[in-house]
Amino acid sequence: MPPLTLAHQHLPGVTVVAVTGEMDATNRADFDDYLRDVRSAPASRLVFDLSGVPFMDSSGLHVLLSCATDCLRKGGVVHMAGVQPLPARLFEITGVVAHIPVHPTVEDAVTAALASERSM
Repeated sequence: MPPLTLAHQHLPGVTVVAVTGEMDATNRADFDDYLRDVRSAPASRLVFDLSGVPFMDSSGLHVLLSCATDCLRKGGVVHMAGVQPLPARLFEITGVVAHIPVHPTVEDAVTAALASERSM
């Protein structure tokens, strides 16, 4: 299993969180802690770059959804980008795609997140 690697970049108006590796119960706490540290404001605009995530189980999904719920509750927006086939199937089965926009590229997701910011 590829180890989970996390990185982020604060861009004007949005934070991009790049995730690489498999997301599962073995690294759930690390991912959750990292997201708590990265979020610079309660109403953050977040883009998750998941192009490096070949596999995600319900533990990884739970962390993403908890972060997204908290962000949305506080007036922020969350978008996902580059979702690979297995995580995409998980999002489809669970209905996540109906609530969190998914984009083919990070650039598309950042553009959409910033547009959402202007319409709020």
